[in-house]
Amino acid sequence: MADFRRKPEWLKIKLPRGFKTSQVVGLLNDKHLHTICSSGMCPNRAECWGNGTATFMIGGNICTRSCKFCNVATGRPLPIDKKEITDIIESVKTLHLKHIVITSVDRDDLPDLGAGHWADLIKALKQDCPNVTMEVLIPDFQGREELVDMVINQHPDVISHNLETVRRLTPDVRCHATYETSLKVIKQIADSGIRSKSGIMLGLGETREEILQTMDDLLNVGCEVMTIGQYLQPTANHYPVKEYIHPDIFEQYRKEGISRGFRHMESAPMVRSSYHAERHVE
Repeated sequence: MADFRRKPEWLKIKLPRGFKTSQVVGLLNDKHLHTICSSGMCPNRAECWGNGTATFMIGGNICTRSCKFCNVATGRPLPIDKKEITDIIESVKTLHLKHIVITSVDRDDLPDLGAGHWADLIKALKQDCPNVTMEVLIPDFQGREELVDMVINQHPDVISHNLETVRRLTPDVRCHATYETSLKVIKQIADSGIRSKSGIMLGLGETREEILQTMDDLLNVGCEVMTIGQYLQPTANHYPVKEYIHPDIFEQYRKEGISRGFRHMESAPMVRSSYHAERHVE
């Protein structure tokens, strides 16, 4: 059942507008590209598009999983469209981007779960846009190390994989994914020497003790960057919001994360995994 409580003042969202926003949206529509900005109803669309940036979503816009927090459509995806690669490269050049984030739907329908497409895109971007830094936000690839290695071997600047929530709530919130598998993926990334990153949402019913334990779990596998943001329920059919967390509490978690050892920590109600991602390369 949906939570129809009035959102607090700090969760008011500005609608995307302005020339840069129109330029980004027009280009994405022209190229038939997908972004998690739109598919995931990201609250930072106004800020990011206004700055001429976007997080590209590859593998189509239909996911094989049905996580209860996510607004991306679920179903049987179309075959991988290799034209995504050239379209993204052209878009990066046209928008004069200096840093890009790539994510994807889960493609459990494919023998390699989409890892080959990931590797091809990263390789092409590094060849055609050598001055552009890159973060990739990858699925768990069912914990298959050889598939995670296909991404690692292309050496993007940052590899991110989100835990999404605390251990106790994972079976209720995520579909097929497990807490331990995600930690294993993050450890594999960290062990490779590439900057590793993960994120969680608050407001799902987690406790402070569970949040701090999640920080420790990530640090124990070598994670360097963590993001924490407020969960916003996309529709009445999604997991209900249990609580709206005050910005002061988010700031406490940011300071706690830094004191515990994270290299970078983003923690605020509107923070999403790709928010201010360019900072995490430094």
